[in-house]
Amino acid sequence: MERSKLELEYIFKASPTILYKFFTTPACLVRWFCDEVDIQGEEFTFVWSGSEEIADLVDYAEDENVKFKWQDSDDNEFLQFNINTSPVTGETILLLTDFCDDDEVEDQTQYWSEQMDRLKKATGG
Repeated sequence: MERSKLELEYIFKASPTILYKFFTTPACLVRWFCDEVDIQGEEFTFVWSGSEEIADLVDYAEDENVKFKWQDSDDNEFLQFNINTSPVTGETILLLTDFCDDDEVEDQTQYWSEQMDRLKKATGG
């Protein structure tokens, strides 16, 4: 099955500092992304409904970027959150990059839309 790269953009009222915290701290990750998370150094173990997925934090820049590499994924695939501020509006722009099977693009896009709605509520906008 062929894989597709998703690049999705979302607008937030929350500051880059707040968003960054929601991608890197257990107390914040469980509010929008997963049921549980355990962080050991650069290794994040995420739990959803009792199922574990392990990702390595492979790149980050405080308040700007968080990039995870799932341990069981293709070498060229990752989950990345890039955080920018619009110079015109001052809003925080989140660019999300993810990968999925070609026949799951619509479902994966819907999944991330729902997750971003949860994140917006958790961060106050």
